[in-house]
Amino acid sequence: MSMISPPQAHRAPLTRDRLIFGGFLALLVMGLVGLVAGTGWDEIKSQIARIAVWQIAVLLALSLVNYLFRALRWHIFARRLGLGTTFDRNILHFLGGFAMSVTPGRVGELVRMRWLHRETGWQFERTAPLALIDRASDLAAMGVLLAIALSLSTTGIAGGLPVTLLALIVAFVATRPVLLSGFATYVHRATGLWPRLFARIRRAARSLAQFSNPTVIAAAMGLGLIGWVAEGVSFHLLLIWMGHDIGLATAIGIFLFSTLAGGLTGAPGGLGGAEAAMIALLTLEGVPLAVSVPATAIIRLTTLWFAIALGLIAFPLAERRSRKD
Repeated sequence: MSMISPPQAHRAPLTRDRLIFGGFLALLVMGLVGLVAGTGWDEIKSQIARIAVWQIAVLLALSLVNYLFRALRWHIFARRLGLGTTFDRNILHFLGGFAMSVTPGRVGELVRMRWLHRETGWQFERTAPLALIDRASDLAAMGVLLAIALSLSTTGIAGGLPVTLLALIVAFVATRPVLLSGFATYVHRATGLWPRLFARIRRAARSLAQFSNPTVIAAAMGLGLIGWVAEGVSFHLLLIWMGHDIGLATAIGIFLFSTLAGGLTGAPGGLGGAEAAMIALLTLEGVPLAVSVPATAIIRLTTLWFAIALGLIAFPLAERRSRKD
């Protein structure tokens, strides 16, 4: 018999996630401090001083475009699934999930399923396809944009093609019920592990057929493309304002590649991996560390950390409303 009471058992994963996140964040801060110290504080401060408040507001506005267009896509998926939740509630769920973006693999964003369960009574396996199709749609949009950026960029991005292909393959498999169900069956038979988990995956895969409507797919892709282009443009503008225009296609490519590469590490929010990739690729483009380090810090603050801030505002409201229901 377990000696851990239910509240303690619930707190254990939360404490673990906080420790993991804290470790990654500490390593990231130490790495950035080391780069800044090696580059020179005065040069870094002079570059940051070039960015005006109105320019930060523009970056935040472009990030908000991304979040709202993807939230609208979440609403379309929720309606297609037949949940019957309202537009404002779906937007609240989507934004509130950002508060958990810094959990390993971003699994904490599945808190949206908890809110849906409270409000609709639907079990996790019935709402899981919503999270799966949303993540797959992001991968598809980012993969397509990265492929376009690679084709238009005059210098190319090292490792860009494999990451693009991987994102598109994962998105393709995740949105094909037959393939995903077959993959779950194969892995279960090969390992003999977690029969309940793979059974749930197969049930969730069958539910994905509801999203195969061409109109829904086109709308989801369009909204995703607009959202991620907005954030790529914000990175391009930031580099221009800091005196280093590397071209729109290259800037978008570096931003998307770094975001995907950080996600592939499984680190909370892609911490460490995304920043390292961004600084390295900017250096290859001839951008000095005195610019690439603060540019990376600023764009991460106005994208990832801005999303987390919005999530922290929306999270308690989503919790209260779901408990009332």
